[in-house]
Amino acid sequence: MSSASSPAARIVSLVPSLTEAVALSAPGALAGATDWCTHPAGLDVVRVGGTKNPRVDRIVSLAPDLVIANEEENREPDLAALRAAGVEVLVTEVRTLPQAFRELVRVLAACGVAARPRWLDEAEAAWDAPPAPPVRRTAVVPVWRRPWMVLGRDTFAGDLLSRLGIDLSHAGHPERYPRIPLDELRAAGPDLVVLPDEPYRFTADDGPEAFPGLPCALVSGRHLTWYGPSLAQAPTVLDRALRAARPRPGPARSAPPR
Repeated sequence: MSSASSPAARIVSLVPSLTEAVALSAPGALAGATDWCTHPAGLDVVRVGGTKNPRVDRIVSLAPDLVIANEEENREPDLAALRAAGVEVLVTEVRTLPQAFRELVRVLAACGVAARPRWLDEAEAAWDAPPAPPVRRTAVVPVWRRPWMVLGRDTFAGDLLSRLGIDLSHAGHPERYPRIPLDELRAAGPDLVVLPDEPYRFTADDGPEAFPGLPCALVSGRHLTWYGPSLAQAPTVLDRALRAARPRPGPARSAPPR
């Protein structure tokens, strides 16, 4: 097996954003990816299960030179099982935007990408001068419901939002993804609520109704949480969604009697 620091020719990715990065930068290198790896569209590789429950036996049968993983998205027991089977595993850690760019360079080098891809230059340029917000605002950012879980401290998504003028209401919480009762989320008094469509798929009909009277921004989870080619469009996409935040309309009132 090749080491993570030398070019690899046959890759299995367990991280959707890194799957997209490798697929666009090293065509033909990917042998396998998770069921959640949806980009680029039409990706034709062996599917190896989920990010939290990959099929270790299937991955090993693909005889990869390298498996790409992430310390947050993937479970250590699965990675240990791959290593025990003789598979080289590269584990990334991404909690800030600068760290994401450094890890992307490391991953692409390990995958044998010799030339820096254009999308990486475009992504760095986009975040060098993101849209300037008119004012800074505080936000509650749920990532799950039943139970409600929100962004806390030290998260990649939180770092992106901060660069777009959004301060997290729970950035000072000791946990990175704290479970907070709904009444406490409302009582935090945020300026708005940011509702991504992954990992929980919040929609106009599932999420905003829990925060009556508060502006709610429905945002693309891929642009908020993925670190890959989507970073080039993320500042514009997220800024547009944040500016469009509006309170959920209340029930229609009947006309007063005359």
